[in-house]
Amino acid sequence: MATSATSEQLLVIIDPAARQGDGESVRIAKDVLSAGAAAKVCLPDSPEEFARVLGRRGSRRPVVVGDDRALVRAVSLLHRHRELSDCTLSMVPVGPASLARSLGVPPGAVAAARAVLEGSVRRLDLLVDDSDGVVLGCLGIPPASARTVVSEPVGATPAHPWLRSLVRRVAYRPAVRLRVEIDGETVTDLDRPVEAVSVTPVGRGVASVEIHPFSFAESGSSVRTSARTITVTGEDFHYRADAVTSGPVRRRTWRVAEGAWGLVVPR
Repeated sequence: MATSATSEQLLVIIDPAARQGDGESVRIAKDVLSAGAAAKVCLPDSPEEFARVLGRRGSRRPVVVGDDRALVRAVSLLHRHRELSDCTLSMVPVGPASLARSLGVPPGAVAAARAVLEGSVRRLDLLVDDSDGVVLGCLGIPPASARTVVSEPVGATPAHPWLRSLVRRVAYRPAVRLRVEIDGETVTDLDRPVEAVSVTPVGRGVASVEIHPFSFAESGSSVRTSARTITVTGEDFHYRADAVTSGPVRRRTWRVAEGAWGLVVPR
């Protein structure tokens, strides 16, 4: 559901990585926003200063100029202080921003800045875990970065193509043993190795859950379902939430918070 973004006063928070990586896009965003609204521009130099600036926003609508990590940082801070439901966020993506685009933020400094000024507020779900962390987009277990690459020794006799393909597939997709509970019901247990688990909020208070069994184990077919609460148990597993890899943990529960935050997107 979308409503009009009525606030005319903006707090433009420019992430340091954006200033260092693409100063031209930052300048364009500042010019467009300042021309269209009363904008206070802040240049925090550290995560701590970022938090202080956001906490002193007053009645101004925060506009994050930066990448996905900056957006997640802002949402996490507001959630931690229990201010997320009452604060509408806007974003101009500068840097890696695939998450922001998936949420409806247009690419490009000009288009995104115009959406900040002329767009509407969309209420979005997110995942909240039992350590008070949040996930805006996709949760992946294990993170892709945990997968290893195996190459053939220099000078080795080339293996048969089918064997080389098998070795590479095993190398890229290690098995993990996890117990996954969906809304209190166990759908896969530690005796069934899995290749990956993904959880993504899809709206209306539910998340899409996919559990892929290990390709070379007799562990049945993939599971695709929806859930409001997901609990994963295993031995020292890592997970990737949006742009950040966390862990190791042995147990974590995520619940879907419906309409927990507002993001300004094009009408």
